[in-house]
Amino acid sequence: MLLSRSHDIDVMFDLSDYHYDLPPELIAQQPLKERTDARMMVVNRTSGCISNLHIRDFPSVINSQDGIVINDTKVVPARLRGTRLKTGGKWEGLFIKCTSDGKWVILSKTRGKIQPSERVGLVDVRGVEQYSIQFVRQNEAGLWVVKPSDSRPFLELLNLVGEVPLPPYIRGGRSVPTDQNNYQTVYARKPGAVAAPTAGLHFTEALLSRIAKQGTLVEKVTLHVGIGTFRPMVNDDIRTHQMHSEWGCIDQSTAENLSRLRNNGGRICSVGTTSVRVLETCADANGLSSWEGQTDLYISPGYRFRSVDALLTNFHLPKSSLLVLVRTFGGQDLIKEAYSKAIELRYRFYSYGDAMLII
Repeated sequence: MLLSRSHDIDVMFDLSDYHYDLPPELIAQQPLKERTDARMMVVNRTSGCISNLHIRDFPSVINSQDGIVINDTKVVPARLRGTRLKTGGKWEGLFIKCTSDGKWVILSKTRGKIQPSERVGLVDVRGVEQYSIQFVRQNEAGLWVVKPSDSRPFLELLNLVGEVPLPPYIRGGRSVPTDQNNYQTVYARKPGAVAAPTAGLHFTEALLSRIAKQGTLVEKVTLHVGIGTFRPMVNDDIRTHQMHSEWGCIDQSTAENLSRLRNNGGRICSVGTTSVRVLETCADANGLSSWEGQTDLYISPGYRFRSVDALLTNFHLPKSSLLVLVRTFGGQDLIKEAYSKAIELRYRFYSYGDAMLII
């Protein structure tokens, strides 16, 4: 038995154990016409029961003593395209953040090697290269610091030259006009994310109203989803993974409301893994506290959750930190079984796909 237990532990931390084969046609390329028509697999950690509902049924699974936590970050038009002015070659990039002195930190992709001081002309919404960026230096993470030719606020300039930053598994990252609304939650308020908190894409104003009217608490936190979302795990031993850092916050009122709810026996249901990271970052044995800053919290096997009782999440890529988090929360074998059933039942996967509710 001891040898078997040791083997089980080794497998749990082996990246290959987080691989699964997904038929390509199950990768959703566009959302459903009605957000609440998405399917919702309900996974009960206590009974081990797996059932199949829809997002519109979500209010029936929670009650008036519970609370849900949504992430109100707003996706910025971070996908950049242009031309290397020196060579004429095509260039693509992804805006990550703006520094205090007005420079941008970006991910750069092109043939050949970009050199410091080189300039790239950015294609604006009309297809005209009216603006440019000059490459300053490359940091230790491989990202570039660049200086825009225009001094206007970063969001204003991104709205002129940027596109919706769809992940590459959706149409090769090529957006269409409808993605401007589809790849954004209805409650997005604070610009700063380069990827959507996808579990929240299923909610409509009407569904949120139903949830609130039945007495369920609805609270907001913020986590600006960063570049790590696009980067796969690479180390064979997942314990050595270095989690990316993202900016987030939770205010005092929200922290107090959620702490009080949990002390009174209610459940906190996190909408998405991004909300989980905020809640678990600011939680301790005494409850939740207000917080603002960077978090690189990495949730993997052995982690003890301190504030989250239920999780609504989409189906995640193989060998991703998000899948590691979900299996840590839901149980290794149970979530493996749930993913197998989702494939068998032809659930739609990833950002524009269906959802799983773990209770």
